[in-house]
Amino acid sequence: MIIEYLTAWKIPGFRNPKPIVAVIRLSGVIGQGMGPMRQGMTAANLVEPLERAFKLTGVKAVVLAINSPGGAPAQSSLIFKRVRALATEHDIPVFAFAEDVAASGGYMLALAADEIYADETSIIGSIGVVSAGFGFTGLLRRLGIERRVHTAGEKKAILDPFSPERPEDVEHLLELQADVHDVFKDMVRERRKGKLKISEDKLFTGEFWTGRKALEYGLVDGIGELTETMKERFGDRVVFRPMNARQSWLKRKLSMRLGSPRLDAGGFATDMVAAIEERAHWSRFGL
Repeated sequence: MIIEYLTAWKIPGFRNPKPIVAVIRLSGVIGQGMGPMRQGMTAANLVEPLERAFKLTGVKAVVLAINSPGGAPAQSSLIFKRVRALATEHDIPVFAFAEDVAASGGYMLALAADEIYADETSIIGSIGVVSAGFGFTGLLRRLGIERRVHTAGEKKAILDPFSPERPEDVEHLLELQADVHDVFKDMVRERRKGKLKISEDKLFTGEFWTGRKALEYGLVDGIGELTETMKERFGDRVVFRPMNARQSWLKRKLSMRLGSPRLDAGGFATDMVAAIEERAHWSRFGL
């Protein structure tokens, strides 16, 4: 409103204001972290920067800078829906730029954009659903440990990693995965309608490709780097505004304290498992 007022009155320097592009970085594994040292990317912690980006005075576009191997399907979907709702409400175009990887849930985030760009070497795709874990029954036997589980409801302890895996439990998990996969596939069909140049038999297997191949298949709209592509679109005078989440002084202090090395055995084990799981997300794509 202020810029429009100054422009209307022909105030020097405001006759042709510089176009503004808001940049939101979506980096890391999607979902709740397992502790203060492993904070995941969630819809809740992105609400504030997303709101600011779309309400920024003079903003011409919102850019999603994505570097994510995926993670929790629900959080991926919630972030996607929030971006689309804000884009529709404010009538502002959204562009996504894939960095190292925009795969699985990371690609779902990219689908929230009106146009998707990648580097030739970016990893794109992995449109599927995966569940992974560990089974410890053999280890418990060797250690002489007896597992005791008491439930009200025969399915309450389904897929317990300390109990033998049961075929009926695996079948139930596969049904859940199929439902989530169907939702993902519908999102791809809707957001990439008329652009896909690959059969669904190949597209929805969970396979992933380089950015160059993804462009050939219609998963992305172009090969390009964020700064240069936006300058080509909005001119050399474009101003980039990073929309990082704000933290109060107290919250920063608490985060530093909580983020200090945890010396207790339980805390160390939790951080170790979290680090292994996070590393597994990235390593699936050779990163």
